[in-house]
Formats: sequence, structure tokens, C-alpha cells
Amino acid sequence: MTESLTRGVPGIKSIKDLPVLQDAPPPGGFPTIRIERRLPNTGPTGAAIFAVTAAIVGYGFYQLSQQKGETRFSADEIYTVRQIVNPILQAEWDLRYLEHQRKKKEEEARIMKDVPGWVPGEPTTKHRWLPPLESWAKRSLI
Repeated sequence: MTESLTRGVPGIKSIKDLPVLQDAPPPGGFPTIRIERRLPNTGPTGAAIFAVTAAIVGYGFYQLSQQKGETRFSADEIYTVRQIVNPILQAEWDLRYLEHQRKKKEEEARIMKDVPGWVPGEPTTKHRWLPPLESWAKRSLI
């Protein structure tokens, strides 16, 4: 050992004075090292994964098409029912509108009874707006 490691003990003066010790293989040599890849088969192949995924996606699209058909059928049914009921609802709304107009004219006549020459329900400005379906509703009531 060197002086620096064995403090206070006289030893060799240089590292070169140490005896040469060389590692050598054991008698008969080292055992051979296997360097070939031996990976275990740990799962399905890429083609199998792709096939399963394609089958799942295909089944999903099939279910979507089936659901779309059912949704279209129910939407057509709702549309047909609405088309049947629509004239009745429209007639009710027209009657409500005419009743509202009548009440409005009565209120206007009551408020403006002291104004000479005032005609209830007559427009005060010149415009071309027509209430929705008022003429049709009047014809249906006759």
C-alpha cells in the first residue's frame, strides 16, 4: 500500500514498487455467454389485435345503423302525428288570437271613448303588416 493510505507507517515510496497482480481467467476459461434473444411469447400478435379491433368497430357501426333506423322510424311517426294535429292546434291559436284582438279593441274603445272621430282597431300609421292567418280564421268560423 502507499504511504497515504497507511498513515504513519513507512511503506513503499511509489506505486510502481507494488507487485504486479493481474486478473486472469479461471483454469479452463469463463463459461460462454448466451447472446441470442429468447423473448417469451407474451400476447397476441398484431394481426390478431387488428382483427379483434376491426370486428368490434364493425359491430359498433352495425348497432349504430340499427339505432338510426329505429330513430328515423320514431321521428317519422312523430312528424306524421304532428302533421295530423297541426291544423287543430293552428285553429285553436287563431281563435285565441281573434279573442285577444277583440278584447284589445274593446279596451281601446273604452279608453278612447271621449276622443271624437276615433275608430277602435283602425291603425294609426300606414303599414302593410297583416296579422298571421286572421283572414283564414275568420273564414273558418263562418
